[in-house]
Amino acid sequence: MKQPIILALDDDEQVLRAVVRDLRKRYGKDYRIISTESAGEALEALEDIKKKKGTIALFVVDQRMPEMLGVDFLKKALPKFPAAKRVLLTAYSDTEAAIKAINEVKLDYYFVKPWDPPEEKLYPVLDGLLEDWQANYRPPYQGLQIIGYQFSPKSHELKDFLAGNLVPYKWLDAENSKRAKQLIEEHGCGSQQLPLVVFEDGSGLCNPDPKEVAKKIGLQLQPTANLYDVVIIGGGPAGLAASVYGASEGLRTLLIEKRAPGGQAGTSSRIENYLGFPNGLSGSELTRRAVSQATRFGTEILAPQEVAEIKVQEGGYKVLTLSDGSEVKTRSVIITTGVDYRKLKVDGLEQYNGAGVYYGAAMTEANSCSQRRVFIVGGGNSAGQAAVYLSRFASEVVILIRNESLTESMSQYLIDQLDELKNVEVWPHTEVLGAIGEERLDKLRLHNSESGEEWEVDAEALFVFIGASPYTHWLPINIIKNDEGYIETGADLKRYSDYSKFWKADRDPYLLETCSPGIFAAGDVRAGAMNRIASAVGEGAMAIKFVHQYLSEH
Repeated sequence: MKQPIILALDDDEQVLRAVVRDLRKRYGKDYRIISTESAGEALEALEDIKKKKGTIALFVVDQRMPEMLGVDFLKKALPKFPAAKRVLLTAYSDTEAAIKAINEVKLDYYFVKPWDPPEEKLYPVLDGLLEDWQANYRPPYQGLQIIGYQFSPKSHELKDFLAGNLVPYKWLDAENSKRAKQLIEEHGCGSQQLPLVVFEDGSGLCNPDPKEVAKKIGLQLQPTANLYDVVIIGGGPAGLAASVYGASEGLRTLLIEKRAPGGQAGTSSRIENYLGFPNGLSGSELTRRAVSQATRFGTEILAPQEVAEIKVQEGGYKVLTLSDGSEVKTRSVIITTGVDYRKLKVDGLEQYNGAGVYYGAAMTEANSCSQRRVFIVGGGNSAGQAAVYLSRFASEVVILIRNESLTESMSQYLIDQLDELKNVEVWPHTEVLGAIGEERLDKLRLHNSESGEEWEVDAEALFVFIGASPYTHWLPINIIKNDEGYIETGADLKRYSDYSKFWKADRDPYLLETCSPGIFAAGDVRAGAMNRIASAVGEGAMAIKFVHQYLSEH
């Protein structure tokens, strides 16, 4: 936490030096002492202190200064730090002005020069003033802040990005927060330039993209080595497991993640069926542990960064072109890009993405749902976990499913938890036909497939969990995928007519190897995967075994 500041101002250099000496002697351990001979410089310094979230505890100001009277300085300074204590230094002839200032600027005390000895004439008074100030002082939030409109897609994108990367932040609503309006004015952001991100050092960025924020907070965006033994594309459970095992076994390992480590599992509010955690743990906690483990062993993590293309050079080297045009060279690749949330195909719904309609963002937007009615589409475990978590905030949570009940698609332990929650309902045979609203979602148009009834309901948020599709559209055409877009590996490749066209090695593909030697796939992106966190972790670890075998051949 930053030390509160005592500011001393006097145009007489000798007097100022004595003031600073006495203040540092008594208060230097607990307060930062700053001083100046110029009232103008002092006012400029106050602007900088406020922008950097500093706090003034005490002003010690000379009354008779040629540039500006001490009382006039306090009149200009106090709006910036109204809680600060105020002390004037006066000559005997200025006592009348000091007494008048008690009413004008609510002066706390005035000293007649000289004040020697300070132990008798200075410290007892200042001790009392600072104790009184400390009793009412509440340290300002020192971390990163996002200021924007609640139902702004760009604000949602930044909140989701920071939450995914486990970066703590404070959200301030530009419409309802007095502090938000102050920060917007301080940083000169217009209403069309929001969201504003204010960093711990007091600097700010108006309407930044996630990569700008990532660079500012110190996330790595570029590789440091010329050649890697293995590059893992995708930072979900499979990718994190591969990075842990690869780096711990001596491979120069790079992990590239387009959004944030953890993948879909990282957004889960509660994982209760993962081996070794009988009380469950959140996806963010699992991610935090895995990232710490991977980096401790030496894995480099680039995030947010995206691979746009893979090319195989002579000698088997793979060159990965990133979305910013830079390149990474590696001896082997493991693709663990997982899956993307499947979009709900309803006319007009897309315009509310991030403005009332959310995909896998229950933890990010839960606070905004406080005492509101929210809807969830989907009957799987992700939907159930989101419903349990949102029920702590929302006044009512409604789960919309096409089937008769949740038993066909959701684990029993989650169904039991939902049954115990009084503010959670399940509406069977119900689907979304449309969305209504101006700048944000306001209503949903629903349809019951059993009765044929159609009706509208007030809806302040809709969370969609209707399955996922593999994130493989970016892959080169010589990587064989099944009809649904999942990557084929191992012996299953031989079922495809293109297999012999692409596979030129003298051996058969390893279990998790694609049709391009040295390029592997693991986790949910792979055809035939079990879609469980534990199996994804297992495949990520197993992929490293095959990487070792491949590298030993080359």
